[in-house]
Amino acid sequence: MLIDLKVKDFIAEVASSSPAPGGGSVSALSSSLGAGLISMLANLTVGKDGYESVQDEIKKIADQSKVAADKFLKVIDEDTKAFDKYMQAIRMPKDTDEEKTVRIEAMQVAAKGATNVPLQLARDAFALIEVAKRATVIGNKNAESDGQVAVQMLRSGTLGAIYNVQINLGMIKDQDFVATVEKEIKSLEAKVSKL
Repeated sequence: MLIDLKVKDFIAEVASSSPAPGGGSVSALSSSLGAGLISMLANLTVGKDGYESVQDEIKKIADQSKVAADKFLKVIDEDTKAFDKYMQAIRMPKDTDEEKTVRIEAMQVAAKGATNVPLQLARDAFALIEVAKRATVIGNKNAESDGQVAVQMLRSGTLGAIYNVQINLGMIKDQDFVATVEKEIKSLEAKVSKL
């Protein structure tokens, strides 16, 4: 699994000629790092003098962001697995009409799967940006820059996931699905741009 690699080995894998892990997995890593920084900022605020009035809120933020960091970490492998399923579908036999039909159906199912993984990542990473902003405002001022970095990592994770969704939509023939997803990611991208 990718998440079990050392950082330098993961980067080497990304830098290789293999098409996966790619932008989706890197977006998930960025999001996980952002969530981890929020958790750190929150934990550096828990029990500290001068922050008594925000203890309940900051503890919730610490827990929420830790859960998100773990969730995003799993998406690193989920994104690569979804892409691999699409590549497996492409390699299916296509000698007969029946094989061609089965292959095309498998490719479409896999393409939607490869789109849904980064789409959910974009939704979740974007939702956590507001949490990161709030933690930066109420949290330990000595870690304010960590909160700012967290916001930027989540922003990058969101945009990166959106870019992956956009490229994957080109493989999908279901125009209703494409239109629905395009509408959602355009809205998300516009909201991220306002940050």
